[in-house]
Amino acid sequence: MAEYLIVTGLSGAGRSTVAATLEDLGWLVIDNLPPSLIPQVAELALPGGESEKVALVSGRSGGAYVEELTAAIDHLRHTGDPVRVLFLDAADDALVRRFEGTRRRHPVGADTVGDGIARERESLAAIKAQADIRVDTTELNVHQLRDRLVDLFDSDPKGGLRTSVISFGYQHGIPLDVDLVFDCRFLPNPHWVDELRPLSGLDAPVRDYVMAQADTKEFLAKLDDLFTLLLPGYVKEGKTYLSVAVGCTGGRHRSVVLAEAVARAMEAHGFRPVVNHRDLDR
Repeated sequence: MAEYLIVTGLSGAGRSTVAATLEDLGWLVIDNLPPSLIPQVAELALPGGESEKVALVSGRSGGAYVEELTAAIDHLRHTGDPVRVLFLDAADDALVRRFEGTRRRHPVGADTVGDGIARERESLAAIKAQADIRVDTTELNVHQLRDRLVDLFDSDPKGGLRTSVISFGYQHGIPLDVDLVFDCRFLPNPHWVDELRPLSGLDAPVRDYVMAQADTKEFLAKLDDLFTLLLPGYVKEGKTYLSVAVGCTGGRHRSVVLAEAVARAMEAHGFRPVVNHRDLDR
């Protein structure tokens, strides 16, 4: 039996890095594939019924791209083999900088790079909506993107559900590629305690301060009840990736403490979440 991963997304969002990383992780990677050829190539990639992880990396190739890719995904899913779609996204300004840095034209014909990005984003909205995994590469360099992919595709999680927990600061923006977002700004802020301000949520004094709050204990207890319901349900429905984000104002104190606590709560349910503190060093 094969496991298929369809990699698509916005031009400039990191498809080449994804292809190289998946190949390093042992996937059979077929790059720059027109979507109309995906069903035939997928069958040819597995001679003799051999079990394999196959990543099919598809770029834009004409006006019928979305229709052809949707049909290809439907065809693979009807085979009964596991199929996931990874959609790579990034903010417009980041994509413009990347195209300007490489001096390449945008593959979607347009007068400017910005116009090309806008047209491509609109045309890919339906594919993005049905993606199983969405990764926003706006703030990720090549090494960080590789680390994220390793977290996603280099382990065998319980029930097929890979989990991650991200802490962030609202002043830096909400992560775009997460499933559940929890706001912990209702808790007292260690930033206003002089001796705690220069520390982070990874330091014991800040952790002790946040965890000592009565509202923290109640929040975690109710969240554990929620996980008791949600996590088995996600596994039963075949969800393959769950990302949980915890946010505070700056992303250095409360959200860091709570993200670590949320990860421990998920571990108690038998999962192994990867923890990432996005704004810890800002």
